[in-house]
Amino acid sequence: MLASCLRLAFAICLLSSVGLLHAQGRAVEVIDDVGTRLRLAQPAQRIISLAPHLTETLFAAGAGERVVGSVEYSNYPPAAAAIARVGSYAQIDLERVIALRPDLIIGWQSGNAAAHLARLRALGFAVYVSQPDRIEDVASEIERLGVLAGSTPVADAAAASFRQRLAALQMRYGQRPPVPTFYQIWKQPLMTVGRRQIISDVIRLCGGENVFGSLETMAPTVTVEAVIAANPEAIVASGMSESRPEWLDDWQGWTSIKAVARDNLFFVPPDLIQRHTPRLLEGAELLCQHLETARSRRPQK
Repeated sequence: MLASCLRLAFAICLLSSVGLLHAQGRAVEVIDDVGTRLRLAQPAQRIISLAPHLTETLFAAGAGERVVGSVEYSNYPPAAAAIARVGSYAQIDLERVIALRPDLIIGWQSGNAAAHLARLRALGFAVYVSQPDRIEDVASEIERLGVLAGSTPVADAAAASFRQRLAALQMRYGQRPPVPTFYQIWKQPLMTVGRRQIISDVIRLCGGENVFGSLETMAPTVTVEAVIAANPEAIVASGMSESRPEWLDDWQGWTSIKAVARDNLFFVPPDLIQRHTPRLLEGAELLCQHLETARSRRPQK
């Protein structure tokens, strides 16, 4: 009797193991941000990320341990620093990519050259293309990357948390009086964000109005004269580092601009607002607070 029970227990254990292996090997399928249907025979085990924000989002989706290659400036979370580099998002080392034997490559439509992504596909690699243009797209991306990496429980929880935080910000700031806002990426050339850039969506979330929001280019170049004519009530800059860029204060000489006259020159760290990751909401919170400050400095009627 005991022997029979032991044999039955062993059989059940064996079947469970086979079932687990079958689940791990089950095909997965998603549609990426450019409408391409991507199907993998099983969840990806070796992933290469071609942009810093994609590396960060893969970690958020529970797939960090499966990322075997990334590009320069993939510095968050700290574990990302140990991942092998395959060049920069603008210049990919194809030989290094091939050597790492990825079963999935995550690319960035507006950052990676189309020719590079096409070449990777021609070499037989599965390529998922990312282009989140709205804040809500970040949550969807986390979920899809979780499907591709087989880390759905972690990814779904992270996406749900993101949506809850976003809904709270929308409720708090969605009906606030509008603040005409100029977002400055860089000084020379003087660059801002257009309508389709996700930062414009963050400005809208905070009750702001991008003064160059009618431009279709992702990162258009504008003139000082155009900024003066737009007369923003707030000027927000990011720059390239975690410290406030010195050139933000160059606007101090243009006192005819409302933002200057009211001391509404604000800084948001670039990693918190220029990356399409869950931390985008941290940048949004800072920007919303800055626009609230601008509202508080309006002349009393």
